[in-house]
Amino acid sequence: MECSRCGTCCVAPDISSLKKPLATRCIHLDTDQRCSRYETRPVVCRSYRSDDICRLIDAPDLEERVKNYLRLFGLA
Repeated sequence: MECSRCGTCCVAPDISSLKKPLATRCIHLDTDQRCSRYETRPVVCRSYRSDDICRLIDAPDLEERVKNYLRLFGLA
């Protein structure tokens, strides 16, 4: 699946190597929903691939996608 650049993977999950808590926007996610440190992003970010989860959480805006992500994993 092609990445839709929705930004959800940079907001919803926690990213311990960046000390980013669950459901908070990564400080490296820019206003265009792109990683501002893409070339030096952590391994966990490099290994992420768009998949069926992206389809399951799809929504019109980032806030709703994050809510869907958290519900999907029983975190909300």
